[in-house]
Amino acid sequence: MDKFETFAALHVPGDPVVLYNIWDVGSAQAVVAAGTKALATGSHPVADAMGFADGQGVPINLALANAKRIVDAVDLPVTVDFEGAYSDDPDEGAANVVRLAETGAIGCNFEDQVIGGEGLHPVELQVRRIQAIRRAVGDRFFINARTDLFLKTQTWDDALVKQGIERGKAYADAGASGFFVPRISEAAHIERVVREVPLPLNAIAFPGAPPKSEWANVGVARISHGPFPHRALMQQLETAARAAIA
Repeated sequence: MDKFETFAALHVPGDPVVLYNIWDVGSAQAVVAAGTKALATGSHPVADAMGFADGQGVPINLALANAKRIVDAVDLPVTVDFEGAYSDDPDEGAANVVRLAETGAIGCNFEDQVIGGEGLHPVELQVRRIQAIRRAVGDRFFINARTDLFLKTQTWDDALVKQGIERGKAYADAGASGFFVPRISEAAHIERVVREVPLPLNAIAFPGAPPKSEWANVGVARISHGPFPHRALMQQLETAARAAIA
């Protein structure tokens, strides 16, 4: 199998691939040494490490250059958190994802929140954006369609899960490869999404989230770690620096 096929095959409901998110070549090489099967950047740690704000604060050319440096430094599949593809326009966003694919990345996260604005894009617009990306990059590129429904509210109820399922089904029909629902954590909610959305489910391991075994039992296929590895490392660095300076 090539890297595209290898990466897609890692998404097994009940036996989730764990992606310990990276931000540069050094962090990529450390996670490779730990035995990972694939690599994923996180937009937040990439931005933090470079001194920019998350939410497409990293200039696109710099984001693409960083992605290429990581891809060129490792032999494993690399997927990139590409946020909203740096454009609300379907065709322009798709052209930007083509540029990302040209770095050698085998996939990307693509989110539905309005970056720099409020709320989420209407389902119809997000579907057109995903369709445009799929047409532009072909069938094998892994589009991990992310919904930020659970990030935008503290009311995590059945009605919200239903909205998430509706988005997941629409994104699947549009050509997405996976469905990323940050902050979903309750077993009953996950089971519904896994049962009703025909895409492998990606959850994020935030502090206080259930352990991997519990998520595996309810069908999660991919576990990301987002900004938390970088934050933990920076805390360790600050602690060590305080001890050295004191």
